[in-house]
Amino acid sequence: MRIPLSWLREYAQVPADATAEDVMADLVKVGLEEEDVHRPTDSISGPIVVGQVLSLVKEPQSNGKTINWCQVRVVPEGQQQTLTHEGIDPSGVQGIVCGAHNFVEGDKVVVTLPGAVLPGDFAISARKTYGHLSAGMIASVRELGIGDDHDGILVLSTLGLDPEVGSDAMELLGLYDQAAEINVTPDRSYCFSIRGVAREYAHATGTSFTDPAAGITVPAASGPGYPVRIADDAGAYAAPGCDRFVARTVTGVDASRPTPPWMASRLRLAGMRSISLVVDISNYVMLELGQPLHFYDADALRGDIVVRRATAGEQLQTLDEKVRTLHEQDVVIADDRGPIGVAGVMGGAETEVSSSTTTVLIEAAHFSPVAIARSRRRHKLPSEASKRFERGVDWEVADEAAQRAVDLLVELAGGTAEDTATDVGTRPEPAVIDLPEGYASRLIGVDYTAEQVRTALEDLGATVAEVPGALRVTAPSWRPDLRIREDLVEEIARLNGYEQIPSTLPVAPPGRGLTRVQQQRRRVLQGLADAGLTEVLSYPFVSATQNNTFGTATAGEEVAAVKLANPLSAEFGFLRTSILPGLLDTARRNLSRGFRDLALYEAGLVYLPGDGALGSAEIPPLGVRPTDEVLDGLDAGLPHQPQHIGAVLFGHDSAPAAGSTPQPYDWSSALDVARLIGDMLGVELVIAQGSHQAFHPGRTAALSLRTGEHVGHAGELHPKLLAELDLPARTVAMEINADALFEAAADLVVARPLSTYPLSTQDVALVVDRDVVAGDVLETLRLGAGELLEDVALFDVYQGPGIEEGKKSLAFGLRFRAADRTLTADEASASRAAAVAAAAEKFGAVQR
Repeated sequence: MRIPLSWLREYAQVPADATAEDVMADLVKVGLEEEDVHRPTDSISGPIVVGQVLSLVKEPQSNGKTINWCQVRVVPEGQQQTLTHEGIDPSGVQGIVCGAHNFVEGDKVVVTLPGAVLPGDFAISARKTYGHLSAGMIASVRELGIGDDHDGILVLSTLGLDPEVGSDAMELLGLYDQAAEINVTPDRSYCFSIRGVAREYAHATGTSFTDPAAGITVPAASGPGYPVRIADDAGAYAAPGCDRFVARTVTGVDASRPTPPWMASRLRLAGMRSISLVVDISNYVMLELGQPLHFYDADALRGDIVVRRATAGEQLQTLDEKVRTLHEQDVVIADDRGPIGVAGVMGGAETEVSSSTTTVLIEAAHFSPVAIARSRRRHKLPSEASKRFERGVDWEVADEAAQRAVDLLVELAGGTAEDTATDVGTRPEPAVIDLPEGYASRLIGVDYTAEQVRTALEDLGATVAEVPGALRVTAPSWRPDLRIREDLVEEIARLNGYEQIPSTLPVAPPGRGLTRVQQQRRRVLQGLADAGLTEVLSYPFVSATQNNTFGTATAGEEVAAVKLANPLSAEFGFLRTSILPGLLDTARRNLSRGFRDLALYEAGLVYLPGDGALGSAEIPPLGVRPTDEVLDGLDAGLPHQPQHIGAVLFGHDSAPAAGSTPQPYDWSSALDVARLIGDMLGVELVIAQGSHQAFHPGRTAALSLRTGEHVGHAGELHPKLLAELDLPARTVAMEINADALFEAAADLVVARPLSTYPLSTQDVALVVDRDVVAGDVLETLRLGAGELLEDVALFDVYQGPGIEEGKKSLAFGLRFRAADRTLTADEASASRAAAVAAAAEKFGAVQR
């Protein structure tokens, strides 16, 4: 919201020398956020004066253009020029070349004299052009930065002005004014008006506030005005879309009259374009009082006005000249022909006010925030009116706003106010809240006195009454956000000053902390970071192709996925069933920016719909806690959301350095990441040859628990997939179901005692069939060696000369140790022999 300071000064005691920065600094004290400063003098400077055209000679040029050689008086007749900048004639008459033709001798215009600077850093100086020394410029509204019209220069009589020659045109056009821009949070909708901001400025500075609505006298109506009927019984949660509708009529309006400069200047500084007098009056009242208005050409209406819900298939051409198909939940303003406006959002073209309008019907209504917000989103039709209605508008100010518009139409457009009025509907009941004695002090931690509490509430505009043990507070109509006692406490703290709240750290209650799963998750993520991987976060939105590629190991199988009702992008319309698509997109983005060595990981949820229906048949009403049965039904409509951890690696594990050779990442690197996760949780992963459509056919490991539950894959990604994604060859990846590991992990991981006795190491090479899985042989050796075996590891696989065709040699290193003695060589050899015998029996292994 932009606040012109000249406008704010009418209702709040803003010092004459205060700048926009000063005003924002005061408003910050009461919780409003500063945004920007808008000051025309930052881009325009004088001398810019009112001039009168004394003579105008048309001179055709060889290029086919005709210019005007003008003599323009820029000081009152009989006076000498006091400005001395180079190019300014001391006689007070300037010779100026002008290419526009919309003015005549005697017209008063805006003259930018040499030394002036116009928007765009356009400096004015005397210069030779078309055979004349042109000392200045006769300006258009676009050149002055006050409008878009560039068809001709600004003739002041078209604005209804007849100022003295030589007077300051910048002051005349309001260019010395400035505006402070603030950010209005959704709960402070009343600050979308000068009225609301002036009230907050008075709170911040302790000065008085003059309510502009209180200064408007609404005369008693002589009878009913234009017939209006509210017929809305189809609102969401039984809430009517419109509960009050005020209408007034003004006849004899001259809609062709110009908007006075003071109004146009304020609208411009407030961020709104001056359109026409009647439209500008509507916007001016909205900005001043916060009540959006809509003006109808009363002669274009057909029959009574009805506020109702749209029917299926109805259409409306709105003011932006687009034909819109209406929804059954849209609240519309209709007459006998059908809808003539989307209530609170935008009016219809058929009843639009034009320059030929003579009778204006003024609408000042109060609409449901929910209904307006849904219509605005449904039709993608943001407007200044909907921005206010969907946050909440003062339902009591409708008749004052309508009267303010009537007064301005009478004063500025020459209209005549009809003494009848329309006011239908029922005003909402204000919220009544009981605030227990001392509650604000207990909640905030500041010892507020009873007087401080009562004063703060009354300053808000609330009505305060004493009841036993509490204050009964009736919230003002312009504060629909005040619903519960905590809302009142927040206002008490705000108006008494946030700086009074002590900075005290609360003492954590005993017996609480991170849950077991939270501790496990933190341990794993920190461990991966310590191992040199970089954590990233990616969007959970993916395409159907990505889900079908990564969400199942079998090619050609379609994966069940959660489809988004309103995706950010049509391409990515599903929730992910695997964490790898987002990781690979991140890796590709970093690769395109020059990163050749990457090790990334991500932990997040995947979404796996079951056989049941997703979602809920009904949306619970707002403002009331749903029952346990309703919450259970909502939970049942959610997909299964396990937490997965994924990693993607390519390039080398380190940068080149003296004495260090970087090692390239390969399939074993991805396997090491999975093993690391298992080790940090104390969960043993069973690794076996696996297959997955997204991974290399021969370089993929399947990850399982000892129970046989499959938990993930690790290995090198498929070459075709890497080519499609423009990722380096040999890119490796890993994905594991973290929830399954968390559940399998012991509550307490107990470290094995360290033996002080020496280690005995023996190696064995076994020849087995080529299709025998090395991991199965290793597990057999582990079981066959007995309790003296401390560890066994595969360190070589060989196929080639010396090995029979169809066979392979697997070399294992076995470590033996006893907990209570030093092993003899015979004991270690006996355990080794037992292990070999077990492998021979199960796989036909022959010792090499």
